[in-house]
Amino acid sequence: MGDHDGSPILIWATPTGCFYLIWATTRVAPTLISMIVVTGAAGFIGSCMIQCLLDAGYSDILAVDDFSHPEKARNLDQKTLWGQVHRLNFHRWLERNHTDVDAIIHLGARTDTTEQDIAIFNELNLEYSRALWMLCAGFNIPLLYASSAATYGLGEHGYDDDHGVIPLLKPLNPYGQSKQDFDTWVLQTTDETAPPQWAGFKFFNVYGPNEYHKGRMASVIFHTARQIKATGAMKLFKSHRPDYQDGEQSRDFIYVKDVCAVLLHFLERKPKNAIYNLGTGQARTFYDLARGTFAAMGLEPNISFVDTPADIRDTYQYFTEANMKKVRNTGFIEPFYSLEEGIEDYVGRYLKEEKIF
Repeated sequence: MGDHDGSPILIWATPTGCFYLIWATTRVAPTLISMIVVTGAAGFIGSCMIQCLLDAGYSDILAVDDFSHPEKARNLDQKTLWGQVHRLNFHRWLERNHTDVDAIIHLGARTDTTEQDIAIFNELNLEYSRALWMLCAGFNIPLLYASSAATYGLGEHGYDDDHGVIPLLKPLNPYGQSKQDFDTWVLQTTDETAPPQWAGFKFFNVYGPNEYHKGRMASVIFHTARQIKATGAMKLFKSHRPDYQDGEQSRDFIYVKDVCAVLLHFLERKPKNAIYNLGTGQARTFYDLARGTFAAMGLEPNISFVDTPADIRDTYQYFTEANMKKVRNTGFIEPFYSLEEGIEDYVGRYLKEEKIF
């Protein structure tokens, strides 16, 4: 397992039989930036985050993912990386090389909201993240990680990232529950058992380039542009609630470049350790989204409505809107892309020719 400063203090066993060996180590003072690790690196947000880091002048970036999926390979093709490590080997790699790592941005997760196998989410989203958290705590490595607005469920408690409210949230699917379980576990840890700097981010509806591989889980903007290109029209889900008109279901849509800008701010400024919302703070309707996509493609809107699929109808969120006060209070003052601006950039610069960011 390589050389260590201490002794193994825990063998972390997951329900499906995967073991993580956690080592004790002496805390050391932070050094100058050496390497940034991004998990989920070949995926949508992860690959965009790597480009953002490269654009900001970071040269040593380690990509962590399952690189066996060819449809994601081009997300990293033109990016200069220090190296790549398979996600199953990363904990062991970190034990051996932790002194070279300045920070970890943990974006890797199973994100399929229609998947019902709880064991998959427990393994990939909960246990893997717990083990990584404990390694970062022991090795004195800052950790930024992705949570999800799916934790808010139907929004019974609003969309405030108040730590006192988070344990009360009731997600609507196993994916959201796995993110909720990790968030609540994090809030139960102490300063002595936490990384020196950490932040969790409840991502709202992220859209943007590099999501070509995501299939059904790609953003509505992606599917809208594809459908318009193929048929000249767009079908939105009907409302199955009397308090919402068709197409008036609303989400807090955030462009992936804004997500990356916030993560870079936290990486460099190191605000207070906490769980934060990450949206724009403004809900917009799916009708607005479809209309904006037609406009970005230079076409007149042609919008109709179909029933929401039965397998997601009962767990479908009709409204989300992030309270962004906590992030703004950290000093992040940059304006977010409006929905129309984000769609225009996404469609015009990337989707039309399926380019990579």
